[in-house]
Amino acid sequence: MDRNSIIGIILIVAILFGYTLWTMPSEEERAAFQRRADSLAIVEADQREQEAAKKLIADSMRQGASAAVVDTTVSPSDLALADSLVTANRAKRFGPFAPAADGKAEEVTIANERLQVSFSTHGARPTLMLLKEYRTYGQTPLLLADPDSGAFYFKFLTGGTDLSTADLFFTSEKLGDDAVRLTAPTSDPAKRLEITYRLDSSSYFLHTNLEFVGLQGEVDPRSLLFNWELTGLSNEKHQPSEMQKCGVYYKYFNDDRNYLSESSAEQKKLEGRTNWVAFKQGFFTVGMISEGGFSSNGSQIAINPLLAETHTKHYSAKLLFEKERDAEPSVDMRLYLGPNHFGTLRRTEIADFQKIIDLGWGIFGWMNQWLVIPIFNWLDGWGWNYGIIILVLTIVIKLLLMPLTYKNLVASAKMRVLKPEMDAINEKHKDGDALKKQQATMELYRKAGVNPASGCVPMLIQLPVLYAMFRFFPASIELRQEKFLWADDLSSYDSIFEWTQHIPLLSDSYGNHISLFTLLMAASTIVYSVINQKQMPTQQNMPGMKMMIYLFPIMMLFFLNNFSAGLSYYYLLANLISIAQMTVLKSWFVDESKIRAQLELNMRTPKKKSKWQQRLDEMQKQQRRK
Repeated sequence: MDRNSIIGIILIVAILFGYTLWTMPSEEERAAFQRRADSLAIVEADQREQEAAKKLIADSMRQGASAAVVDTTVSPSDLALADSLVTANRAKRFGPFAPAADGKAEEVTIANERLQVSFSTHGARPTLMLLKEYRTYGQTPLLLADPDSGAFYFKFLTGGTDLSTADLFFTSEKLGDDAVRLTAPTSDPAKRLEITYRLDSSSYFLHTNLEFVGLQGEVDPRSLLFNWELTGLSNEKHQPSEMQKCGVYYKYFNDDRNYLSESSAEQKKLEGRTNWVAFKQGFFTVGMISEGGFSSNGSQIAINPLLAETHTKHYSAKLLFEKERDAEPSVDMRLYLGPNHFGTLRRTEIADFQKIIDLGWGIFGWMNQWLVIPIFNWLDGWGWNYGIIILVLTIVIKLLLMPLTYKNLVASAKMRVLKPEMDAINEKHKDGDALKKQQATMELYRKAGVNPASGCVPMLIQLPVLYAMFRFFPASIELRQEKFLWADDLSSYDSIFEWTQHIPLLSDSYGNHISLFTLLMAASTIVYSVINQKQMPTQQNMPGMKMMIYLFPIMMLFFLNNFSAGLSYYYLLANLISIAQMTVLKSWFVDESKIRAQLELNMRTPKKKSKWQQRLDEMQKQQRRK
């Protein structure tokens, strides 16, 4: 064997040895694997011994039945043997919590003026969460989840065994109408697991405290895991719209709030210490808040849309608590069980908790938070019908924007009075150079002192308000189940005609109903666009703009048919008020003869060109020389 072969063999052995060391599990991983293996072995032994006990009792009963004349009872020794097998099995499976492995499931209920929550003593889990102040669209009690539809438990590690509160039976002790303590005993009377649930006297918080009494040092605080899975019920008029507002929101301590997909299934491992996780269900939320935070080491959240008409989505959260090795094995957590009302969420003083309500990003959210919501809340304090509140809100916003509207009308008037000069330029250059035509037009604007973009700027400034309202009305719980005129729920679509038969394309894109507010909104948009186009002579010779007058309202007709009636009603009012403003301002405040005289004076008065205009003229001269 030559030297190269020897070196090759040595290298191969070194690589294999190094790879083996690199892939070898750590001490903690081996211990965790051994614990899982031991737990599985205990479960399998539990099942085998239970089957053996059942078989032993059955055989004894059959033998007793064949000798019924002599003795019709099972031998006490056989029963004692069976009991001893079950007891030994429980001791292996549950360790010190073997006494809590058997019992009777009972329900205990606590309540305050807003909430009613029932718990099962089997697992110490909530089975029913009812909001007293709200009803479903069908006027049935509003539940925050399908009762007993998911898993709710704490997992922990003691004596090398993984245990879950879901497998334990607790005893209950009422601490008043709004609090209960659930206790799981151990074989030592001085040691126990206590879970205390307490409702705030007048809020939507359920305080949850888990404590291992006398078990310090026996329970690993780093192993504490909270798991909650629940299925949301459809509580609103239009389930597809409700589904679009259902999601899982979360916030890292050092970041803004984020969320999972609202349209498809998604699962995510948390990547930072997390302050809160919220299951948003349309207008209501089930939230989990930890002051110490949920750990990024193993915590994950998930959401899955459901196909059933009576349900919305399935929510899931597995959350590890941020604990040190020598910390107390306890959990303090708050559960928010309440409405998505902006003021209520903000008053919780939880960082960014009010951002569960999506008011839009950037300037749109700012507009809603600092302009629209304060005005809306102030008007709400008068106790008016919400249709009247929306009317007054629209008038207030339109009055605030009136200076921009006036400026836009003046800019349009300036363009109209320059129409003779514009027609002359178009006629002169109709067969000529387009660049020269543009230069002549810009020169006319410069001499007259007209900025052609001045009419666009006010319109662009008003766009954030329009989009802010698009986010505000569908998210406003105040409009939920509020009636106005023919609309029975301003938070959902209004309808003057419905049908049940599915019509291909039409039912999928438009729906199985006709919304009158949306129809009126589309018609008013056409009227407003026609009037506005007449104010802008530059648009009258643009065929594309004429088509958009009708195309855009038709698109909105399909798009908004399933949206909040309050939104369509607002857009209708905004169009009508805009038409009235244009008519009044044009008739009383915009004098086109005075504007024409001022522009003629500007054109007769020589103006010094700006430095930018001088550079532009110089560039054009150089281009002509070439």
